[in-house]
Amino acid sequence: MDRPFKTSIVFAHEKGTNVLYKVLSAFAFRDISLTKIESRPNHNRPIRVVDDVNVGTAKYFEYMFYVDFEASMAETRAQNALSEVREFTSFLRVLGSYPMDMTPWDSPSSSISHTSSS
Repeated sequence: MDRPFKTSIVFAHEKGTNVLYKVLSAFAFRDISLTKIESRPNHNRPIRVVDDVNVGTAKYFEYMFYVDFEASMAETRAQNALSEVREFTSFLRVLGSYPMDMTPWDSPSSSISHTSSS
């Protein structure tokens, strides 16, 4: 590939916080760098309850996790990582895979021209 790629995914899980460790390990094991991890409450299922009759105390909040990683979906290592992630999650969707923007970021002060008065 001429340019490095980035892929964005979203996933949810219902099995507690140790699942996040397993998901992140799937990427670390394959030397795939993560550039973003963001969690947001799942508005469709914000609170899980202890029993089946909806009586009891709140057990935990269910979250959606948004992750960007540095690999293309055309790469075997990315496909294998997501295959492993699928084993631990209740929901997984690839949002997109696209070339990374390699444009260097210039600070706003560098684009301001300074003039000297005589």
